[in-house]
Amino acid sequence: MRDSGLEEAIRAIGGVSELARKLGISQPSVSGWNRVPAERVVAVEEATGVDRAVLRPDLYGEAVSAAAASVTLDEIDAARVRQYALLAALLLRAPNADLLNRLARLRADPSPLGLAHAALAEAAQRTHVERVSREYFDLFIGLGRGELLPYASYYLTGFLHERPLARLREDLKALGVERSAGNIEPEDHAAILCEIMAGLVDGRFAAPAGSDQRIFERHLKPWIGRFFSDLEAAQAADFYRHVGAIGRLFIDIEAEAFALPA
Repeated sequence: MRDSGLEEAIRAIGGVSELARKLGISQPSVSGWNRVPAERVVAVEEATGVDRAVLRPDLYGEAVSAAAASVTLDEIDAARVRQYALLAALLLRAPNADLLNRLARLRADPSPLGLAHAALAEAAQRTHVERVSREYFDLFIGLGRGELLPYASYYLTGFLHERPLARLREDLKALGVERSAGNIEPEDHAAILCEIMAGLVDGRFAAPAGSDQRIFERHLKPWIGRFFSDLEAAQAADFYRHVGAIGRLFIDIEAEAFALPA
């Protein structure tokens, strides 16, 4: 039985088929959901206009918001959350028109990461939904497979669903972070790892202090920088070349920050 948040989203957009089309996934995948998967909340909110607190009140409702608010984020951690959330959204699916419009209005500082944001804004201005959707397909889906496979297991072993995924699942289970029903991607997908990091930093997940560093050093640092470099240089990448540059620079900043003495 579907929960009320998912039902509201389906009503708002005009049916399961339309929701699946907007998300760029198959209708059976959406039909199998009992509730909106955590990693799909932002995309469903953008597609339907239904607030995330309605879609997943267990993650974004008043009680959760109050708990998260008790963890005061400084300016740096708030920026980290925004950066991880941006990367998660862009790696999970191709941006829709609304997201492209918002990206086109990005303002940046003169730092290397800021300049990369400015370049992404310019790329968003000159592309359109159909072009970037095709680019996303060529990069990550393809006919048989995309140009890149954004999974920790693949980058670390050359195969999917290997020991790196098992170790990640063990660590997430210890933190109480569970796989969402209906999620077709394994947890070592780059987008899901970025979403997990955002949740650890902003307090959405009730995890011990320092969990973000542990997950980063064990499950992102060994490979995800190489993935972003590959994305930056990918043959099919135009808009996503700038996503790769942002990811590479941001991961370097995270690694350097975590290496500093406590």
